[in-house]
Amino acid sequence: MKLKNKVAIVTGSGQGIGKGIALALAKEGAKVVVSDVTDKIHEVVKEIEVLGSKALAVKADVSNSKDTEEIAKKTLKKFKRIDILVNNAGIFPYKSFAEMTERDWDKVLSVNLKGTFLCTKAVLPAMIEQKYGKIINISSIAGTVVGFPKLVHYCASKGGVTGFTKGAALDLAEHGINVNAIAPGAIETPGATAAMGGKEALQQFAQTIPIKRLGQPIDIANLVVFLASDDSSNITGQCIVSDGGLTNQ
Repeated sequence: MKLKNKVAIVTGSGQGIGKGIALALAKEGAKVVVSDVTDKIHEVVKEIEVLGSKALAVKADVSNSKDTEEIAKKTLKKFKRIDILVNNAGIFPYKSFAEMTERDWDKVLSVNLKGTFLCTKAVLPAMIEQKYGKIINISSIAGTVVGFPKLVHYCASKGGVTGFTKGAALDLAEHGINVNAIAPGAIETPGATAAMGGKEALQQFAQTIPIKRLGQPIDIANLVVFLASDDSSNITGQCIVSDGGLTNQ
């Protein structure tokens, strides 16, 4: 197992991509801290324990610094170290730019971009002390490679996450910390299905993708496992696109 005895925090892991990441890390031997604003985190912890790994549920809002500090404190109290942080928590409420309010903008930027900053800051002292760390930020093709209508705030936040990744990688390299990002395309999750108007609409969109299928949470999770392992020790400051060739057209 590539991640035996490593300790990982995965934000937004109550469902969807985050849950897939948490389970994949556990299958590779990691002890996983499952964090989200939903109580579904307890169900994910049970699934991880069935796999034979250890897990901890921490309910938290990543846009709140006290909550992010609490994630780090509880992780260190139970597992004594923090090796991996996956900044996955994110929201994408569809709204036209003409109707978008300052409150709409602030909410998305606070969760998607500020949350990435706060969680990274929270785990940093532990990673610097042990001179080792893997930080993986879940960005998006939106804002990083292409734009999408009714998602101006989301595009701005994810473009920011990619920029954050590149800057932080340079600052933290001397401490033995790798910082990378993943930019998913269309991934089949409950949130994406609802946002796109149902499964039929999502499947129609899939036909515009060169490989003719939607991405699955495991597609992103497998890439996270690679970036969290020592197989990727020479990779930092990168944003890897996983979209079935959608943005290559």
